[in-house]
Amino acid sequence: MNHLITTLDKFESISLEGMDKVKLMNRVDTKYIFNVSRLPELLSQLSIDYYLLIIGNSGFGKYENQYLDTARYDMYLQHHNGKLNRHKIRFRTYRNTGHTFFETKFKTNKRRTIKSRVEVTDPDYSISHAASKLLVPTGYTADMLHESLMVNFTRITLVSKTVPERLTIDINLNYSSKGNTCDYPELTIAEVKQSRASGSVFAKLMCEFHIQPFAFSKYCLGIASLNPSIKNNNFKYKIHHVNKLCREHS
Repeated sequence: MNHLITTLDKFESISLEGMDKVKLMNRVDTKYIFNVSRLPELLSQLSIDYYLLIIGNSGFGKYENQYLDTARYDMYLQHHNGKLNRHKIRFRTYRNTGHTFFETKFKTNKRRTIKSRVEVTDPDYSISHAASKLLVPTGYTADMLHESLMVNFTRITLVSKTVPERLTIDINLNYSSKGNTCDYPELTIAEVKQSRASGSVFAKLMCEFHIQPFAFSKYCLGIASLNPSIKNNNFKYKIHHVNKLCREHS
């Protein structure tokens, strides 16, 4: 972690307030995955073009996602089966600030991501009246949902200096569900978030490093990893690729 701190010290900082112009709640996402050993070299080439989000004097954000799904894991299975116009539903806690939000994510058949959220104060992940309003467009109701997966990770957030773009880099991925746990300490998940697909310094850098875009879901990886009996044949290649990357060293 020390080598990452040294690399991040080279970035100009941006605050949460400064990020208001790039909330990107309706956006196009492009994901990449690679071994964490490659991250310092990649970051060292981004400091000229991106700001680093700093919260409480730290460039590392601590995130906790409590995902909800039906008893049959319908949202997982819809993703597995390739259905578009699908949803993910979760509580997200930002450990650096203590704020928790109830969030719905809608992946459209145009492959755009539309996120809606409302801040909540109840620590036991109960769905409030305000949160239940966000469920209406999803077709799910509070009594249909249960806690399906807890995901913890560390996030580095970069903001482009020239275009409406955020770049999130997630490391230290840890899953837990029903007393079972697993983690992927060698995995890095980078995601370019833009209002529309356009030029990205990071995407160009990925091309130079021969790292291709990789459609990927942290939620689905966790469910498939912790539930060996659940249908996962369409994800086997992706899980194999993740495990192969985790064994690599630069």
